[in-house]
Amino acid sequence: MKKVEAIIKPFKLDEVKDALSEVGIQGMTVTEVKGFGRTGGKKEVYRGSAYVVDFVPKVKLEIVVAEEQLKQVLDAVEKSAKTGRIGDGKIFVSSIDQAVRIRTGEQGDEAI
Repeated sequence: MKKVEAIIKPFKLDEVKDALSEVGIQGMTVTEVKGFGRTGGKKEVYRGSAYVVDFVPKVKLEIVVAEEQLKQVLDAVEKSAKTGRIGDGKIFVSSIDQAVRIRTGEQGDEAI
């Protein structure tokens, strides 16, 4: 099993959710987060004064998938979240050793 964490622009959430639904993903965790990458935030002007916004609002998706679904999930997130502009986000993949569905006790792939 693999855990896919995607940091995306908030307005892309519905598009990404729909794309994941099309490839058979039935559940995910979504968290509103703030952060910055190489660009270090952005400059804004408020009442004539310039200031730097260090942390940019983003959305973090966490999806646990069977290894066979990984490529489809990565393609779906990448294509649907992409705008071609700075700050589109990142996707991280890590291994999951075990999953347990608390209600039924199912384990492994059956739990996801």
